[in-house]
Amino acid sequence: MRILVVNVNTTESMTKTIGEQATATASPGTEIVPLTPLFGADSVEGNYESHLAAIAVMETVRAYAEPFDAVIQAGYGEHGREGLQELLDVPVVDITEAAASTAQFLGRSYSVVTTLDRAVPLIEDRLALAGLADRCASVRASGLPVLELERDPAAAVKAIAEEAARAVEQDRAEVVCLGCGGMSGLTEAVVERTGVPVVDGVAAAVTIAESLVRMGLTTSKIRTYAPPRPKHFRAWPPAALT
Repeated sequence: MRILVVNVNTTESMTKTIGEQATATASPGTEIVPLTPLFGADSVEGNYESHLAAIAVMETVRAYAEPFDAVIQAGYGEHGREGLQELLDVPVVDITEAAASTAQFLGRSYSVVTTLDRAVPLIEDRLALAGLADRCASVRASGLPVLELERDPAAAVKAIAEEAARAVEQDRAEVVCLGCGGMSGLTEAVVERTGVPVVDGVAAAVTIAESLVRMGLTTSKIRTYAPPRPKHFRAWPPAALT
C-alpha cells in the first residue's frame, strides 16, 4: 500500500516532520510518500494562502507519476479536500477531519489547539462543513506562527501544552486535537500536561486511510465528487508547472 502525505506549505523540513510521523504510525507494508507542493507559501495561515495551497496540493498530486492507494492532505483547516476527491478515485483523508472524528471515539467533547488566532475560523468552518462541530468544545490558538514550531521547539511545546490545559480546565474538553501538521511529535508533552487523550491529525489520517484501503473502499463518484467535466482552461496550467 502506498499513501501520499501532502504538506500544504512549501517548507521541506516540515514535510520531513510530517512524513516521519506518518511513517511511525503506518503498518508494516505501507509506504509513506511525503510530498511538498510545487508552489505556494512557506506557511499557510489564512484564506488566501489556504486557497493557493489547495490548488498546489491538487497539482502536486496530479503530477505524481507512480500508482498510489490513498492521499492525506496534511493541513489543518485548509481548503482543497473536495477538489482532490473529484480528481481521484482513491480515498482522500484530511487531517482536520481525521483528528476530530477519532477524538469523538475517545470522549464526549474535544478541543483543537492550533497556531495563530486567525486560523481558528478556518478550522471551525472545516469542522462545521464536515459535520464534526457539535462535539467541539473549543478551538484555541497558542499564538505561535506555524514556522515557530521549528524555530523554538521548547517554547512551542510549552505554549501548546498550556493552551491544551486551558481547553481541558476551562472548556471541559475531554480530548485534545493538535491543530497543525507541524505539531506532529508533541503528543506526549500535551498528554503529560493535561492527562487526557491527545490526537495527532497525521497519525489519525494514516490509520483511517489504511483502513479504507484495506476495506476496498473508494470515493463515491455519484454527484458531489463526480470527476470534473472536460473543459478548456485558459492559461492553465502555468508554464512553470508543465
